Parts: sequence; C-alpha cells; structure tokens
Amino acid sequence: MSKKVLVAGASGVVGAAAVEAFLREGWEVVALSRRAPEIDSPHPYTHLAVDLQDAAASRAALGALSGVTHLVYTALYEKPGLIAGWQEQDQMATNLAMLKNCLEPLEAAGNPLAHVSLLQGTKAYGIHLHPMPIPARERNPRDPHANFYWLQEDYLKARAAAAGFRWTILRPQLIIGSAYGVAMNLAPVIGAYGAICRELGQPMGYPGGISWVWEAVDSRLLANVFVWAGSAPQAAGLHFNVTNGDVFEWRDLWPVLADTLGVATGPDTPRELKHWLPEHSAVWDRLVAKHGLRQVALPALLGESHHYADFCFAYGMNTPPPPAFVSTIRLRQAGFTEVCDTQETFRYWLQSMIDRGILPKA
Repeated sequence: MSKKVLVAGASGVVGAAAVEAFLREGWEVVALSRRAPEIDSPHPYTHLAVDLQDAAASRAALGALSGVTHLVYTALYEKPGLIAGWQEQDQMATNLAMLKNCLEPLEAAGNPLAHVSLLQGTKAYGIHLHPMPIPARERNPRDPHANFYWLQEDYLKARAAAAGFRWTILRPQLIIGSAYGVAMNLAPVIGAYGAICRELGQPMGYPGGISWVWEAVDSRLLANVFVWAGSAPQAAGLHFNVTNGDVFEWRDLWPVLADTLGVATGPDTPRELKHWLPEHSAVWDRLVAKHGLRQVALPALLGESHHYADFCFAYGMNTPPPPAFVSTIRLRQAGFTEVCDTQETFRYWLQSMIDRGILPKA
C-alpha cells in the first residue's frame, strides 16, 4: 500500500522533525501548518498553509486531499503566558476543535486512513498539578483532572472504532528540537539567554531555582517513534512514554550549554526569564545587527517558551519539585529501542541554531 502521511502542526518542534523523518523513510508527506516548516531534507513534500482553528478553511484544504493513509497530529493551541492556560476550559475546547477540524474532512473525503498518532505529554500524569507516580506508567489509571488530552483521546478512540483505523498516543518528556517561536522549546530560550549574557559581558549563570533531576527527548528520536508506530502492529491502541533514555540535572548540563554558545559559566543567577529576556530585547536587536543574524525579533524567537523555561528551571523554588520520571519499558518491549544522549541533544540543537544564523557563532 502506498504510504502518505499528513503531519499536522508541521512547523512546530515535533512536527518539523516528523516531516524530516517520514521523508527520509520514503513516505509521501503533506505538511500542514500556518507557516512552512524549516527542514533540511532534499526530498519534496506538499505544504498546506491552514489554521486548524478555522473550520471552513480546514474543510476546504483537507477535503481536497486524497490517498492519506496516516495522520500524525502534533498541532497545539496555547495561550499567551502558557502555564495558566493549561487548566482553562476554552483552551481545552479549542484543542479538541482543532483535531476535529483536521480529522473529519479527511474522513469525509474518503481518505483511506489506516493509522492516527496523537501527541500528549507528562501533563497526562499531572506534572503541572501534583506529584507524579515514580515512574509514571502508561497502564496507570487516567489522572482525574481536566485536560484537553482526554478530550482528544476519547474523540480519537470513538472515531477509530467507527472508521476502523488504528491509533497510537505518545507521551514525551521535555522535547528539544529545531523550531523557534513555539510554545515549548528550550533551545532558543537558552541560546538567546547565553548570547545576551555574552554581549553584556556577564557569565551565563544558571537562572533557575533548586536542583531538579529529570528527563528529555530529542525531537529526532520522537519523530522516529512516529514513523515506527505508523507501521508497527504492536503499537496499535497503546500509549507510549518517550524519553532519550537517560536523566540529567540542569547545573551539570549547564557547562555543556555554555561551551556550545561560547560564553563563560558563572555562579547561579536566579532570573525569571519571562521578564528578564523581554527586558533585554534591545540587546538582542543589537546582536542581530552585529552578527548579521536572521531578522528575528526576540518575541518571535521565544514564542511562549521563556514561560516554559521558568517552569522547567524551577525558578523561585527553594524546595525540590516532585520527581518527574516516566517509564519507557513499554516502548522498549514493543520493539523501539533507540536512545539519545541528552547532552548531545542540547549541543546539537544549539549548534543547529548557530549554523542557521539564528544564534551568534561561539
């Protein structure tokens, strides 16, 4: 059977990596996003510039597609400020509507969908609300809190039962990748922070709070799980936690980040990046001109990710946050065994942004 995948949210940190991975494996790819994804693949693909919040535009664009066998859904709606929106009902309703606006036109047009992959995360285990089970396992009962994950999941399961396609749901931990101007990617935040510190003649002190050990996943590895899940019978009807396979602590990782960015490390320097970075927008503009970087203003670089950084760095916390570890045993036992070194993940993506002229050279 010819394999044709629609990647929804293709310009995001996960979606762009998924487009690359499916192209590399020889799939026909349709990338759906408001702006085209930035990828390195030499292989051709189709881009649909669609806002999934616009039901009419979605019906018109997606209803014209044919032959789509797989859907990888990574699209996401987040509110300004990020964290508060995680518990707000209108944000949950918007994310459900977006999934419906994507899937229903595909089905109505008669596309032969065989498999749909959906993206969740550790908020499924209540990381933003309370201590998680250690490790959090996919077989645990659903955490009893309001979440758009549950709305999308229940809808997807119902559509799969009615239409006969398979589904897989992935739950990654702290995704790091190529995209900037997105809701949750720490690479551009760390890169901008280091570059501004260097321009100011300051060391790159760790801006967060108390020590916090946890896990991350490289967007490339996550994308490979999407490719695997689309064809692996053993992935059908299951949730999978996804991580690089190691753990890290921010202060131990910090010298690697500083070295990649060409800035000295220093003592801890608690800074709330959601305020500190915008306050230094003029310094960033000076850096862009000085180094001939892409004309990307600081808000466009950061998206909402500087709010996410404060959460991830435990800014303002004097007692350790609850541990946040997930088990990836189910994924390994199902046959996906790739791993990635988290130090190399951060180094790779920071260097990628330097090479692409988004961050200044070290």
